[in-house]
Amino acid sequence: MKIILAITGASGAGYAARLIEQLVVAGVEVHLIVSPLGRRLLQDELGMKQVDVQKLAGGRRHAITLHPYNDCGALPASGSFLHDGMVICPCSSNTLGQVANGLGDNLISRAAAVTLKERRMLILVHREMPLSPIDVNNYKILSDAGVILASANPGFYLNPTSIDQLFDFVAGKVMDLLGVEHPLQTRWEPGTKKAKR
Repeated sequence: MKIILAITGASGAGYAARLIEQLVVAGVEVHLIVSPLGRRLLQDELGMKQVDVQKLAGGRRHAITLHPYNDCGALPASGSFLHDGMVICPCSSNTLGQVANGLGDNLISRAAAVTLKERRMLILVHREMPLSPIDVNNYKILSDAGVILASANPGFYLNPTSIDQLFDFVAGKVMDLLGVEHPLQTRWEPGTKKAKR
């Protein structure tokens, strides 16, 4: 399986890190794109001065390809680049607007436009609140275009006791949407307060 994963400047670097780590553990080939504000996010929230793909992959660098944000000629910019879906996690409102309006002046928005054009799965993990009226309109445009809007809203029905469990929940939900098996606890089992794997 091959997934394009983009990191933008909305808060929530932990969601992206857990998702990348678990995709790699599951044997998924990850094509990573990080916006300039995404790089700042990784530094501010994870202490990464540079994008460290080996650290993001839990020591498994071979499964991640890092593509330059400004290279609109890179593989993910082409419809002939076959993949199983694209995830933007976290997705800022700025990126949400770029994708909703078909802009393609950077590799993230270009890859998203191509993913939509080719009718492949596109998941946006929007991580901003409250929503502006512009965000709401962009949600409608994107939903009508077939984009899955998976806001970073962790569930509390499993009684999480750590921030890592909140990261697990969101990463696991995205992996469920992609159809990638994982060990993360995300599913409610009636009659208990434990997750079903």
